[in-house]
Amino acid sequence: MNPGVPASTSDPADLTIAGAGAAMRRGDLAAVELLGAVLARAAVTEAHIHAYLTLDRTGAGEAAAAADRRFATGQPLGPLDGIPIALKDNLCTRGVETTCSSQVLAGYVPPYDATAVARMRAAGAVIVGKTNLDEFAMGSSTENSGFGPSRNPWDTHRVPGGSSGGAAAAVAVGSALGGYGSDTGGSVRQPAALCGLVGMKPTYGMVSRYGLIAFASSLDQIGPLARTVGDAVDLLEAVAGFDPCDATSIRGQVPAMRRSLDAGVDGLRIGVVEELTGDGVAPAVSNAFRGTLDDLAAAGAEIVDVSLPTAPQAISVYYLIAPAECSANLARFDGVRYGLRVDAATTEEMMAATRAQGFGPEVIRRVLLGTYALSAGYYDAFYGQAQKVRTLMRDDFAAAYRLADVLVSPTSPTTAFELGERTADPLTMYYSDVCTIPCNLTGDPAISVPTGLDDDGLPISFQVMAPALGEEMLFRVAAAVERLSRFEARPTLATSQVPSP
Repeated sequence: MNPGVPASTSDPADLTIAGAGAAMRRGDLAAVELLGAVLARAAVTEAHIHAYLTLDRTGAGEAAAAADRRFATGQPLGPLDGIPIALKDNLCTRGVETTCSSQVLAGYVPPYDATAVARMRAAGAVIVGKTNLDEFAMGSSTENSGFGPSRNPWDTHRVPGGSSGGAAAAVAVGSALGGYGSDTGGSVRQPAALCGLVGMKPTYGMVSRYGLIAFASSLDQIGPLARTVGDAVDLLEAVAGFDPCDATSIRGQVPAMRRSLDAGVDGLRIGVVEELTGDGVAPAVSNAFRGTLDDLAAAGAEIVDVSLPTAPQAISVYYLIAPAECSANLARFDGVRYGLRVDAATTEEMMAATRAQGFGPEVIRRVLLGTYALSAGYYDAFYGQAQKVRTLMRDDFAAAYRLADVLVSPTSPTTAFELGERTADPLTMYYSDVCTIPCNLTGDPAISVPTGLDDDGLPISFQVMAPALGEEMLFRVAAAVERLSRFEARPTLATSQVPSP
């Protein structure tokens, strides 16, 4: 149990991105001092939560010193300048090991930065290190990592969610002020919900996937993890925009995201998704969700009920499409060009041995499922049929958005569950993402905002969904939820067990 404590700002590691940036611009805080506080926090908390796979102290120190030199010149600087950021370890980083938490990529050091990483560096962000994840982003608890699980800072006997669990744990505990993960079926929003953070999946194509090691190419999207909605906007704006290296990247102007943060919800129609708010949602989560709806109604929003008839099929559709795409994407890990190589008598035996030894059980399960779904005689019956239902789901969402400006649901049907509780039952684990998967299938943006704690002191969150390129409206409603909930609790692991530097 962990009842949480009020947020503290006596330690720089507990600041928001906006708060730290303001302090550095005033000259009250140096970037190297902020990085020192974050690394001091990591020195104590990593033994408890295992958020990081790699801490890049040298590279981070050089970036922080460069930020201080920029601050000294008085030139206008962006909101991420000098801010310590955690990166999920499926984002390629030049000169820094990138493993996807898989033994098949142990020791792999990319010769280039992902586009999103290059943009972070250009924005002045200080990359602290690479964080743990479910292997190749396949999981909902970070227990599928090839390098051991991460733990939830609110209760270290529980999972931080997944697959971006390491990044979420790092931001929650203060070993980074913000982070980036990837969201294929909820892998940013669900760990954000379980760790008491804001987590956001942008419209598909808003952030380049170049250099994001692919799991399911039509579903993957890079998104921010932050302590506030405003911080999430800053993180997203730094990396969003067209990239000629990514054929699915959206051309044109990035939607305005900050200008309506203070506009409130008066006059907006907020649609409650019937299929995502009933059976299977824990009573504490349901009660908190209804309480937030009451607050939104009191603030002037019109609450309407909407139906997404295909939502109950989302799990089935996802677990045909995503494994099919991963079976194709992971074919490149064959022991020939990079990563693990297990020597054998023939090339075929070498490839088979390398993949058997390098991939964990969940990755093997999904590759086999995807290969079967794509095989002759089954393609139309399984993968083809799933794509047809995906199209129907897009139609359902489009109809719902004619009735409401945004749609809402709980982010996760439960709060953080115990380590090992669901590992023996993959289907139960898959249902952790029942509320988040639909927006990956449609490509629409969605965000998770923490709203309170359950009786065990574990975070509960509220999900807002919007039409494609509707980020301005999405952040507007999310900011209103944040103001109404006044959630400021932090895990005690971050505040009472760690001395100030």
